[in-house]
Amino acid sequence: MSSLAIKARAKANPLLTWRALRFRTICSGGLGFATSESDPPYPPVAGTKFLESFKEEFEIGSRVISLETGKIARFANGAVVLGMEETKVLSTIAAGKGDAVRDFLPLTVDYQEKQFAQGVIPNTFMRREGAPKERELLCGRLIDRPIRPLFPAGFYHEIQVMASVLSSDGKQDPDVMAANATSAALMLSDIPWGGPIGVVRIGRICGQFIVNPTMDELSLSDLNLVYACTRDKTLMIDVQAREISEKDLEAGLRLAHPEAVKYLEPQIRLAARAGKQKKEYKLSMVSEQTFEKVRNLAEEPIEAIFTDPSYGKFERGEALEKIAQDVKNALEEECDEESLKVLPKVVDTVRKEVVRKKIISEGSRVDGRHLDEVRPIYCEAGHLPILHGSALFNRGDTQVLCTVTLGAPQDAQRLDSLVGPPTKRFMLHYNFPPFCINEIGKRAGLNRREVGHGTLAEKALLAVLPPEDCFPYTVRINSEVMASDGSTSMATVCGGSMALMDAGIPLREHVAGVSVGLVTDVDPATGEIRDHRILTDILGLEDHLGDMDFKIAGTRNGVTAIQLDIKPAGIPLDIICDCLEPARKGRLQILDHMEREISAPRTQDDRNSPRLVTLKFTNDAIRKFIGPLGSVKRKIEEETGARISVGDGTITIVAKNQAVMEKVQDKVDFIVGHEIEVGGIYKGIVTSVKEYGAFVEFNGGQQGLLHISELSHEPVSRVSDVVSVGQQISLMCIGQDVRGNIKLSRKATLPQPGSKTKIAVEGSAPVSKEAPNVWVSLENVSNGEQQTSTVEELPLRKNEDAEANPFASSAPAVVIRSAAECDEEEKSAGLSKTAKSAPKRMGILKRNNKLKTVQPSNNKPDSTLSSLLSNSLSLMGREKEFISEDEGENNLSNQKDKETDDKTPMTPQKLKLGTKVTAKVYQIRARGLVLDLGGGIRGMYRFEMQPNGEKDFNVGDELPVQCSSFTSKGIPVMSLVDEE
Repeated sequence: MSSLAIKARAKANPLLTWRALRFRTICSGGLGFATSESDPPYPPVAGTKFLESFKEEFEIGSRVISLETGKIARFANGAVVLGMEETKVLSTIAAGKGDAVRDFLPLTVDYQEKQFAQGVIPNTFMRREGAPKERELLCGRLIDRPIRPLFPAGFYHEIQVMASVLSSDGKQDPDVMAANATSAALMLSDIPWGGPIGVVRIGRICGQFIVNPTMDELSLSDLNLVYACTRDKTLMIDVQAREISEKDLEAGLRLAHPEAVKYLEPQIRLAARAGKQKKEYKLSMVSEQTFEKVRNLAEEPIEAIFTDPSYGKFERGEALEKIAQDVKNALEEECDEESLKVLPKVVDTVRKEVVRKKIISEGSRVDGRHLDEVRPIYCEAGHLPILHGSALFNRGDTQVLCTVTLGAPQDAQRLDSLVGPPTKRFMLHYNFPPFCINEIGKRAGLNRREVGHGTLAEKALLAVLPPEDCFPYTVRINSEVMASDGSTSMATVCGGSMALMDAGIPLREHVAGVSVGLVTDVDPATGEIRDHRILTDILGLEDHLGDMDFKIAGTRNGVTAIQLDIKPAGIPLDIICDCLEPARKGRLQILDHMEREISAPRTQDDRNSPRLVTLKFTNDAIRKFIGPLGSVKRKIEEETGARISVGDGTITIVAKNQAVMEKVQDKVDFIVGHEIEVGGIYKGIVTSVKEYGAFVEFNGGQQGLLHISELSHEPVSRVSDVVSVGQQISLMCIGQDVRGNIKLSRKATLPQPGSKTKIAVEGSAPVSKEAPNVWVSLENVSNGEQQTSTVEELPLRKNEDAEANPFASSAPAVVIRSAAECDEEEKSAGLSKTAKSAPKRMGILKRNNKLKTVQPSNNKPDSTLSSLLSNSLSLMGREKEFISEDEGENNLSNQKDKETDDKTPMTPQKLKLGTKVTAKVYQIRARGLVLDLGGGIRGMYRFEMQPNGEKDFNVGDELPVQCSSFTSKGIPVMSLVDEE
């Protein structure tokens, strides 16, 4: 019953109000709820929960950024949602319970991009996200590196950071947003931390720096700089660039610092409003008494080892271990359990003090080098010749073996990230096996360190790779660390650059990398740096005991990649900028050694180098090649080992070497075929043998006639003596008749008797080929491309002459034309005395309603189809027949000379009804003769045409004849003429 109805009834009966509201009456003995058997109890109504949230908004780089807490993940120690436009990232912090019993900070950063953030269901079998991808590991490292140095010394409690992308519009990269959200969440938590920090991305387009660029702007930028800092010190730098100069890089760093500082005040304000009070965590500190005792025992022998440069890495390590064991024995004799618990940590601290003091005061290093000296270098390109590319690079005791593998475009790695390109065609995989440091370990899954080092080297080399439209191959570099003693990632850059050139990839420049270290002298009272030393090409020990690992890679023209990791709570930016020049000098020294080994991409045509060819076909031809359910394509791949991809009108073939490529192309040509070209060499299979020749199937099912006269340079009595059914032979296309029948020649592919002329190989059709720019071994063969229906000219092959192509120079000139073409010929050239100087017409080859013309090249013998179509035509049952010029008779009626001039060869233009000529008996048949009319023209003479019937004729006899008629197939019929 509604409240309005209750009020209306209450006016009529006041007692109804109590009963309607289920209250007992006053007379029932007390005030309370009334019960009724007919009405059920009124259900309780849930109250409204108020979620108190706090929000800070600010603007950086013309974009509004918001920090919000209190609404999501309220149970976390700290939780912040950072938003920029429609992209929102949640970062949460949690701390482990209990006391820390370890001597390191177990900080874990998990970054995750789930597909719901862009409204997509994962394309996996389980339809859910699986193991972390490479990008997620890299983003986790990007968050970890700047926040780790700010935890207090001795804080060894377990900390877990979880950053998740809630929504993404694809405009902003969430990685920088997650780092800032993590800083804000740490400020809100009760965990002691020396933040906040600010992280900003800087791009550059046309020389103008852009703060927080979008993904579209970043694709046009030649700089991708991620910079993290506190209010006055630098914490982390990550750079990918296209050969940016040190001066421009310094300008970008100095711009990034004030922009990153803008993130600090909003975090401080948010922590003041919603943050927790910092908790007192137990710190694992070493007492001053214990430290002094251990130092007195270990300092002097440690100094003796570090002042002797003759020690190698493992000899020095064994000596230091012996010192630690001696100190341990001394403490055990004293039963000092407290000192024994922290002994490894204290001994390591003593080592650090000794080494740093020696570098600051004396300027000498552990191995005796100067501060700016690079270790000895050994380079070897082509270390494994059978591979596509390989290189061995040594710098001091650090050794890296890099190999290059080339693949097809479809071999590119598919990426499922929220932002960025969907595929990656250049991959560098870095591997750090345990044996490289003489240890035992297990290989399992992706390693964060390996992924980070490999990505750094990949960024460094990506800047010098040729563009994808010029170089469509997928490239994989595999870097195997064989020995490690400092900066194996920079050794990977050097070895990878040489391996790429060894593979013949046209790099713009060599890329080298060097790691720069830093040792500082800090005032313990104020924390200010009193003095510092910059070290070029640091050892592994100097990396461990120093303050910074500044990896810089680039070419002679500029920097391509940077990664800065530090150990103290920040380093002034001025010191960071001072490191750029020593790094450049060290990089140039390494480049000198690399260029002496290999200075340009190899251009040798190695039979083991891969081949990639893209062929163009019609969609019908491609469907024929694929076969039912792809069976034909799969069969070719299984038989040859090649990889074939089919696109819109294209077939891309990637073969391991040239031999495999030729095998695949033969199969493709046989199945699909390509535009038949006069002078082209093809392989075919004999399907049937006749008395006058053989029929051959070639070029994807095309049928052609191999006449008996074209079998060999020597006379052939029987066709079966030379070829048989099922035999595979090489043939040359010498023309085509008016019916579209293709004329083939075997003898054109054979050497002339006693001639040293080289014969063209299969596939050497007269098609112009583009010369490769640099990578000769991966030339894109285009002779298999099927041409479009556009009429194109086909010139002679380069360096081809009449001797090399006897068929072109010796073939009689039979031109098959329409009447309109004859009119045009007469108008342009005429048939009079100027006929010799008139330009020759182009022959036309017709196949499947497509025209292919052959244009004679300048200063070359005429090898057009006009001359090639005039081969011997059969008389009885042949597939190729001569067409008469009946349609053009009127156009030839102006010829005054109807009789054959003995000095002038017979031509189709001269052959008319009544034309007299002296012919030779070419062949004797049962019902007549085959006559040679001259100029390669054949005619027929029937015995029944003469009243006397058959006479005695011999091959070679000369007979006076005249043209009496033409058959329906265009064959001239001759009759004898009485000699006067």
